[in-house]
Formats: sequence, C-alpha cells, structure tokens
Amino acid sequence: MAQQVTKQKVKGISRIRLPDWKRMRRTYELYLFLLPTLAYFLIFHYGPMYGLQIAFKNFIAVKGIWGSPWVGLDHFQRFFNSSQFILVLKNTVLLNLFELSITFPLPILLALLLNQIKNVRFKKWVQTVTYAPHFISAVVIVGMLFIFLSPRTGLVNQFIQFLGGEPIYFIARPEWFKTIYVFSGLWQNAGWSMIIYLAALTSVSPDLHEAAIMDGANKYQRMWHIDVPSIMPTVMIMLILNLGNFMTVGFEKVYLMQNALNVDASEVIQTYVYKSGLLSAQYSYSAAVGLFNAGINFILLISVNTLAKRLKQTSLW
Repeated sequence: MAQQVTKQKVKGISRIRLPDWKRMRRTYELYLFLLPTLAYFLIFHYGPMYGLQIAFKNFIAVKGIWGSPWVGLDHFQRFFNSSQFILVLKNTVLLNLFELSITFPLPILLALLLNQIKNVRFKKWVQTVTYAPHFISAVVIVGMLFIFLSPRTGLVNQFIQFLGGEPIYFIARPEWFKTIYVFSGLWQNAGWSMIIYLAALTSVSPDLHEAAIMDGANKYQRMWHIDVPSIMPTVMIMLILNLGNFMTVGFEKVYLMQNALNVDASEVIQTYVYKSGLLSAQYSYSAAVGLFNAGINFILLISVNTLAKRLKQTSLW
C-alpha cells in the first residue's frame, strides 16, 4: 500500500506544471534551432518597421528620420487626391481578383485528380512537369512571353496567321495584360501550389474509400464526399493566407511586362511605389502608399480569419 501511495504521489508530482523558464532550460536545444528564424524576422521584418514613421514626415536625408519634420497625414491625402489613385487601386484589385479566382482553385482540382491516378510512374512524371516551371525566374518567364507572343516571329501569332487571322501585339495591348499575367503565373506555380494539397490528401484513410466503393460510390463521388472534406481545413488556411496578401502583386513580373502602351492596365500599387519612391526620390510619399497597401492586407487578414471562426471553419488563430 505504501509503495502504491508513493507511486501515486510521484505521478501527481510529475504532472505539476513547471515554470516556463525551467521548461525552456530543459529543452534549450529546440530554442537554439528556433533562434535563427526569430533573428531573421526581427532583423529583416520587424526592424525595418522603425522607418515607417517617414510616412508621416517630410523625410530629409540630411536630417535623418528623427530630425525630419512631421507632416501628419499629408502624404496619404496627396495619394488619395492624386489622379493615379483610382487607376492603381482598380488595377491592383482587379488583377488580384482575377489571379485569386484562377490560380487558387485549380491547384486544388489538380491535386484531387492527380491523387486518383494509380500509375506511379505517370504520376511522378506529371508532378515533375508541373513543379519544374516554379524554379524559372520571373525574368526568364517574361523573356519567354516576349518570344512566344511576338507579333512577327512568335509561335502564338504564327498559329493565328496560319488560321487566317491577323497578328496581335499581345504585350502592348492593355486588355491582354491581366490574362497573360495570370495564366503565365498559373503555368509557373500551379504544380508547386499543388504540393500542400497532395500532402493533405495522404492523411485520408484508405478505409473510407474502401467503404465507399463497397457502397457503390464512383471516383467523382468519393472525391467530392471524402477527399474534399478532408482537405478543407488546409484549403481554408491557404485561402486566409492568400487573402492576407491580396493587395500584394508580384512586382518583378509586373514591372518587366510593363511598357508605355499597356501602363493603363499594368500600373499597380507596387510599381507606383517603386517609381515614386526610388526613381523620383519621394521617400515619404512612397512609404505612405506602401503603408496604405499593407494596412488593407492587415484588415483583410483579420476580417477573413474572424469570418472563418464565426462560420466554425479552420482559422489561423
């Protein structure tokens, strides 16, 4: 009896929650592994936030950030009243809506279809072919677009002329800019985005599919009633993260595709910040525009995450 009581007491003592510093001391190796990541975010993400105050100042390089005079919301008002405000905001929103509606659901569909393939060799070949474009740089992608869409020697226009049509200067036509940007991005990143959904599908129990087959369900019914609900938490997390970056368009590719003829459709907030900040040296003004863009992303992230929680869906926090 005494031994049993002692064991129970020892077990009871072992369940007592240790102070945080003692637990950190016992597992200090794990925190050492985490240290480089924390240092990266502190130095390169949170440290530069110190300079955001120039958005509310008339920054003068000689006086520095602290010495520059405060102007309050003048730069924000200047942006809202500028002739470019409606244009860059409309282009940014429409381009992101188009991109989200195309590039978000198609990797999910691709993962669901690829998961149904039983031929391992063919499955690996498809994965390799779809992953590979992700590792091509934006400069090379845009160069390929210029070659393929050239009005004189481009493969696309050669095919149009073969069918009896007139060649189209796609890169110079504003109405074609968003389509070219989105579908070239889909080709480049669909396979890479598919990886996380394929990983989520590996957790689906084969017993569920076997039971469905016994009940007479076909592939599409099993995909809709088993696979889709299983990956829905992952889909919700990815949707929240995508909407959190909704106003952030890939600057490099947009800027490389931009020219004087399609600027009305290609001028987005990121290219506008670059031109006004670095090319025109309006540092405070460009910081205000960038802060406005980041503020919209932050509001969208909080709103979508709150909505997901209210709908009893998976959320970030």
